[in-house]
Amino acid sequence: MGRLYFILALGLFSCNNMAKQLEPKQLVDTTIKVEKRNKIDNSKYYTTKDTFNISTELGDTLRYAKAEFNMIVDKHAEFFKEYPQNPDLEYYNNNDKDDFNSEVGQDTYFALYAYFLKQKNGIERYALERKKLIDIYSNINSLFEFLQNGGTYFGHQGVRILGYAEYSIYLLPKNKGDIEKTYEITKQKELYIKSLRQLIIDETKIDSYSLDKNRTEKYKKLNKFVDELNKLITDNFYLKRAQEFQYGYYEFY
Repeated sequence: MGRLYFILALGLFSCNNMAKQLEPKQLVDTTIKVEKRNKIDNSKYYTTKDTFNISTELGDTLRYAKAEFNMIVDKHAEFFKEYPQNPDLEYYNNNDKDDFNSEVGQDTYFALYAYFLKQKNGIERYALERKKLIDIYSNINSLFEFLQNGGTYFGHQGVRILGYAEYSIYLLPKNKGDIEKTYEITKQKELYIKSLRQLIIDETKIDSYSLDKNRTEKYKKLNKFVDELNKLITDNFYLKRAQEFQYGYYEFY
């Protein structure tokens, strides 16, 4: 009987001990501590100006009141990650939809992504490379816009190019020693440019929207975009970036 009493007492003591360990207050306190520990302070990116303007390479300007801009800094830690991802992944994985829920909102998100990543990459240091990438992507976008006879998709892409170009700057090998593919790209580039010209020929044949005269003008215009791409693609990096951008975003049937 004494042995049974001892076992029951021990059981009651263990249960009381466990109940104390599982008190709701303790769980809540721990969660709060974890949240505080994991929260990153990005206040150094705050603006002190009453109105903060962001000018883009496209000639557009984003304007924010101080409180609005600083709230974006607080809510979107993905803009300041040590290892950023493609802007599409950042938008769909981390985006607060209340802020950038529309197509125009997504355009704005990409412009902000480009602005903050530009600070990390180096504004002046990669100014020429940035311009070249934006021009390459813009020419590809315009080429397919004319081939498809327009559409709102291309207008939105025209703005989102800022984000794609800045991410490409992030991927750009920063030292010559980091470049593995040092071979001559002349033949590869010729094939790529030739494939675009062949695409123009094939698409022009089935173009039922343009009259013969307009079709001839359109053909010339399309080839001017390709001429420009031929000038802009100067090495393996720009060739691969152009191909990745085209094949990733311009697939039509």
